[in-house]
Amino acid sequence: MTKVKVDIFSGFLGAGKTTLIRKLIKEAYDEKLVLIENEFGEIGIDGGFLKDTGVQINEMNSGCICCTLVGDFKTALRQVIDQYEPERILIEPSGVGKLSDVIIAVQDAGIDEIELNGFTTVVDAKLCKMYMANFGEFYENQVEHASSVILSHTKGLSEEKIKECVDIIREHNDHASIVTTEWDELTGKQILDTMEQKKTLSAELDRLREEAYAEEEAHHHDHDHHHHHHEHEHEHHHHHEHEHHHEHGHHHADEVFSDIGEETANKYTVEQIESALEALQDEAQCGQILRAKGIVEGVDGQWIHFDYVPGEPEVRIGGAEPTGMICVIGVDIKEDTVRRLFNL
Repeated sequence: MTKVKVDIFSGFLGAGKTTLIRKLIKEAYDEKLVLIENEFGEIGIDGGFLKDTGVQINEMNSGCICCTLVGDFKTALRQVIDQYEPERILIEPSGVGKLSDVIIAVQDAGIDEIELNGFTTVVDAKLCKMYMANFGEFYENQVEHASSVILSHTKGLSEEKIKECVDIIREHNDHASIVTTEWDELTGKQILDTMEQKKTLSAELDRLREEAYAEEEAHHHDHDHHHHHHEHEHEHHHHHEHEHHHEHGHHHADEVFSDIGEETANKYTVEQIESALEALQDEAQCGQILRAKGIVEGVDGQWIHFDYVPGEPEVRIGGAEPTGMICVIGVDIKEDTVRRLFNL
């Protein structure tokens, strides 16, 4: 039986959770949805204007899901599943709730048909530093337990401000995917892909590693072939890198390749990127770079997409992405030099 996905949206009051949910409902989700809202002891003010999206809302206004309603929450969740048979449930708890409490409340409900899918925290980029200082425990909790963090109100903010906010988030959470781009420039689908880890730095690095590995393997195919009839001699000492790959597939690529993967809100000129890619050809300076790929914001607001295979750098203007991203894969990469080239 397909399980009902449960997505939890957390974020301080005014961060923009409801706006984000509306965008996702309109542009990204195509399943049967139920949104469970829970304003902290207030009448559900947002209930009215969310109704026009065609989503059934089960308003639970007598208290906060994550505090007083843990017992009742199970009944409500059960009722929502039986009554509406949703394919996905969105939970928007009060802005002052701890994300971990909501996650525990869902787990403790012990309902077999559901699975926790993602925990998204909306962070107001302008207030991030101040909130972290003033509301430490609650704020940290929302950031620490997020599987993705989506910055709001980034329009017009300087690179430094955005970087400062990302650094604060990374201090408390080093694995969440982060969206730093202004929402208007993105489709709901792009945001959802990032939330569900389909289009993230680690996913891109894995793809690049596969490509680099395939190229390397093709390149060394003759070498492998030549040694194939001696395979038994090498059974216990796999010190031939490529033989190792050949016998065991890509799981050992990590032992050979090194990579640099970095999310960045830096802005670049096309010339900067072109000269960085040009410099990657210098093996003495950079190590052996097999693949590089990136999407970064240009100083003029356009987005620069680049792709690098040795001797074939390609730079073009393309669509916006949830966050700037630079990935470099190679052998014995000189990390400091490469980072300096891309201003990381």
